[in-house]
Amino acid sequence: MSSWHQQSIPEVVSQLATDIEQGLTDEAVTTRLASYGANKLRKGKRFSAFSIFISQFKSLVIWVLIGAAAVSALLGETTDGIAIIAIVILNAVIGFFQEYRAEKAAAALANLTAPHCRVVRNGHSNVIASTEVVPGDILLLEGGDLVAADARLIETSVLHVNEAPLTGESQAVGKSTDILAPATPLADRKNMVFLGTSVTAGTGLALVVNTGMETELGHIAKLLETAESGKTPLQHRLDRVGRALLWACLGIVILIFGLGLLRGIEPFELFLSAVSLAVAAIPEGLPAVVTVALALGVQRMIRRNALVRHLPSVETLGCAEVICTDKTGTLTLGEMTARKLITSESLYRLSGEGYSTEGAFFVGNTETLSTDSPELFALLRASAACNDAELTLIDNQPGVIGDPTEGALLVAAAKGNITRESIEADMPRIATVPFDSDRKRMTIIRLVDNQSWAFVKGAPEVILSRCTMIRTSHGVRELTEDDRIRLTEANTLLANDALRVLAVAERSLDGIDFDRSASLNDTEIEAELVLLGLVGLQDPPRAEAKEAVAKCIRAGIKTVMITGDHPDTARAIANELGILNKGDTVLVGVELDSLDDEALKERVSQVSVYARVTAEHKLRIVRAWKARGVVVAMTGDVVNDAPAIKEASIGIAMGITGTEVTKGAASIIVTDDNFASIVAAVEEGRGIYDNIVKTLEYLLAGNAGELIVMLTAIILGWPLPLLPLHLLWINLVTDGLPALALATDPIDRGVLNRPPRRSQSELLNLDFLKRTLFAGFLTAAVTLGVFFYEFKIVGSGLDQARDAAFTALVITELLRAFGARSEERTVWQMGLFSNMRLFLIVAVSFGLQLAIHHVPTFQTLFQIEPVTLHQCVSWFAVGFIPLIILELKKVIRMRASEIRS
Repeated sequence: MSSWHQQSIPEVVSQLATDIEQGLTDEAVTTRLASYGANKLRKGKRFSAFSIFISQFKSLVIWVLIGAAAVSALLGETTDGIAIIAIVILNAVIGFFQEYRAEKAAAALANLTAPHCRVVRNGHSNVIASTEVVPGDILLLEGGDLVAADARLIETSVLHVNEAPLTGESQAVGKSTDILAPATPLADRKNMVFLGTSVTAGTGLALVVNTGMETELGHIAKLLETAESGKTPLQHRLDRVGRALLWACLGIVILIFGLGLLRGIEPFELFLSAVSLAVAAIPEGLPAVVTVALALGVQRMIRRNALVRHLPSVETLGCAEVICTDKTGTLTLGEMTARKLITSESLYRLSGEGYSTEGAFFVGNTETLSTDSPELFALLRASAACNDAELTLIDNQPGVIGDPTEGALLVAAAKGNITRESIEADMPRIATVPFDSDRKRMTIIRLVDNQSWAFVKGAPEVILSRCTMIRTSHGVRELTEDDRIRLTEANTLLANDALRVLAVAERSLDGIDFDRSASLNDTEIEAELVLLGLVGLQDPPRAEAKEAVAKCIRAGIKTVMITGDHPDTARAIANELGILNKGDTVLVGVELDSLDDEALKERVSQVSVYARVTAEHKLRIVRAWKARGVVVAMTGDVVNDAPAIKEASIGIAMGITGTEVTKGAASIIVTDDNFASIVAAVEEGRGIYDNIVKTLEYLLAGNAGELIVMLTAIILGWPLPLLPLHLLWINLVTDGLPALALATDPIDRGVLNRPPRRSQSELLNLDFLKRTLFAGFLTAAVTLGVFFYEFKIVGSGLDQARDAAFTALVITELLRAFGARSEERTVWQMGLFSNMRLFLIVAVSFGLQLAIHHVPTFQTLFQIEPVTLHQCVSWFAVGFIPLIILELKKVIRMRASEIRS
């Protein structure tokens, strides 16, 4: 599959048993179709809407909740059971709509193939369906064609092909028929054309060597089938939480029921209390909380230019340890920009980026005007005169129609107040000698003041060899050997900065006769040129990308650049952005091929830049990181990124330049193709996880408090302080709405100043359990203290004591919600009103608690009485105790941390 580029044309013709002049016969085509099959890509497996919806119920937590709803219904608590089921269904519906458009990558691949193509068969040119193309067919190619199969070029005429879908390089590739070395990377196989690419200019003849799934595009389709996305870290953690809760609930029922029987409590009452407590111990609001936290995070990410297709992937970003990113258009603008110009006397630096014409010229740190420098003005004028591109607006943004390099030259000229329109008006075009990969130059002849002038641009070594004069601020003089040495050194310096260098020249054609309707004698026209200068161009880094990379470093995230570009270009951009650090290396695709999977796994942590890579290379890099237990994010835009994006822990596609294949394989789409937006999404992911953790901690601490109250009472031989209905009401008022409000807490903007959490870390770790049990003990201590005081000391009676314990527990839990917002900062540091949703929900919940004490129906149902002002103040005062203790604990920890630092 990869050896055709190293064979001569006669060898390829012989191996495929075809005829260059006549093509295949109808009989040969029929035989080969039967042997090789139709020229089409295999479609990926389809997922029905029903199967996607059913997949939302795979979580163990969901089934624990469904069981809790069934038990509630059996106990007569139909409302509570319906509420739990409603939460489960809402969670499933939201997840369904987020995932409905997934798994379309392979189908989108098929859309890249050409519907029709031109081939030579039986000695004649025919238009056929691309599915009928077979190895040995002769493809006829011209500008605008989609290439119908992988083919070896046998003739070319100024042929240029856009291979971005395969290699990621935005520049069209000039093609030739030369034999290439065996180890030539895919991006440098200039004697081949590939399925899914498009012809941008010129013509060619190509001999089909592979079709369908045997093409390079088919190879990517196979990789896409083998790539596996797997569960996100959040899904794994919630599954483990679900299993822990299931066993905990069973243990609670057995323990309380057994202890109660030993104490002589009535079995039926004991059963109701044990099961009610088990139901209350399950945080049924957890799926809703997780969904709301993720959904709100999705909304925030949309505002920060990231669209989420799979909800749990939002949180996965929060534990990303490595971000593998494309270069072109993500770290860079994806727009060629003239950055430096060299004339006979000066080096000019250009400000401004991309295709915007805003910018200025600087010599050192001093701004200068093009009109103040005759040689600079001449260089800019010639750059615009020898040009076929046009500047335009695309979606109200500056853009280019034509070659991006020529567009960059037009932008540079426009910064010097020279426009394409003025050139065409003042210097009408007479003729063109187009660029050719063999000639490495281009010439446009224009009429200037009734005299013909040639304006030439091309490779510096080619143009310099054809120049005899040079323009200076004092006019034109002879180009000396010292000038040649100095300009050659300048060209080397620009190239070492990963700038693409063009030389620009001109000459008067006065005295040269040429027929404008005939082929131009370029040897005579492009001789004895006057050198105007050198232009260094580059796809520059985004202004915000450097700060985004620095944020990643502070956050403990390694940024890895993976590109199909030249290693020198990749290294220069990586150095400028701070991606290459001490000890980091650059690895080229051919070097990567020499490493087996185990060797790559060992070396992958030392490599920050990969250049000249293929789709398989990218997939291997992602798998190597995952083999080290690392959460890796992969970004990309072209087809060859899709398998690695699907395999990565979190796949990110570009929204502007991304193909449908890539978007179909991704979980997140960045709408502005900007690396800074990816880092912003990581920040949101960490904040979302923080909100989920503190909400779960709040929920379980409250449930732990209820368990401790009931267990302690049974062990001490007291009457049960809380009735089954009290437990269900507490679960509704203190767990549901406050927990949802906690999930909407503003994100701490310091989340990127700490290292990422390990994906293998447990949600219910030791520190989490300590904090949860401590808060639960405080809540239980207050509740039991109130119950003991009312029942044993005051002697108010069992109903009044239960009423006091019930209300005190509700107040304690509601107040503790404010303290649950952060384990790092105190309430007064965060601001009591910084989460108005929580403030309003707590106020409403207090109102509901007071309301049930004064509505006769609820008084009877809950066995409670109206509260007096004295009782209300007393219970509030007692309820503040856990919050105050927890906040003081934070202060002590903060002071200790300050002393250590």
